[in-house]
Amino acid sequence: MRWTLFFFSFLLLIPRMATALTVDELLTMLDKNLTFDTRESTISMTVTRADRVKSYKMHSWSRGQTDAAVEYEEPVRDKGTRMLRLGDDMWMYMPSTEKVQKISGHMLRQSMMGSDMSYEDMMEASSWKERYTGVLEGNESYDGHNCYKLKLTAKSADVSYPTRIVWIDQTSNIPLKQELYALSGQLLKTWTMGDVKLVEGRQWPSKMSIEDKLQQGSRTDMTFDSVDFSVSLEAEIFSTRWLER
Repeated sequence: MRWTLFFFSFLLLIPRMATALTVDELLTMLDKNLTFDTRESTISMTVTRADRVKSYKMHSWSRGQTDAAVEYEEPVRDKGTRMLRLGDDMWMYMPSTEKVQKISGHMLRQSMMGSDMSYEDMMEASSWKERYTGVLEGNESYDGHNCYKLKLTAKSADVSYPTRIVWIDQTSNIPLKQELYALSGQLLKTWTMGDVKLVEGRQWPSKMSIEDKLQQGSRTDMTFDSVDFSVSLEAEIFSTRWLER
């Protein structure tokens, strides 16, 4: 009788074992939603600090995993500020000085326009599967969603965050919450995504929030007011000439 019960219990587990997802499969699903050939979007960003709140509007263009451009449209004092990333190189143009500045090295990880996002955060569109390996730590609920909980470790030293703890929604395959850690193990930021919508056949988070855990009371909220994928983009955008156009 005991053997029969054991065998029956084992049979019940087989479907669950057969359908269990690997970390590589989960990262592939993330890439399917979050990477693209081209993207054009308009974004509203609110930066909240303990003593002030600032709001911005941006227009952004992205091509593949390496090229991206951003132009600020509001507020008036920042209108015309542009950033361009081509591969590993990044530049910024500020109309107030009429000069182009190259952003490199440690500057890439500095705050962008006083927000909780670094330049790398804003312009990053690389494949999760190419950057990380990891382990599946099980299932866990987040904000009412059943999620896969992953601990990811960067494959190379040049990745911005050596360790990420990620909660991936089992329905939309979107990372609803991330904890971003330094090599020392210190928690640097939390990054949440929500208001997921179906856009051109993919799930896309129309809202994101980033909190810098090294600065108390600091938070950046972003809303994608519009987003289009696989659009035809002007080649001129992805050239240094565009910065001063």
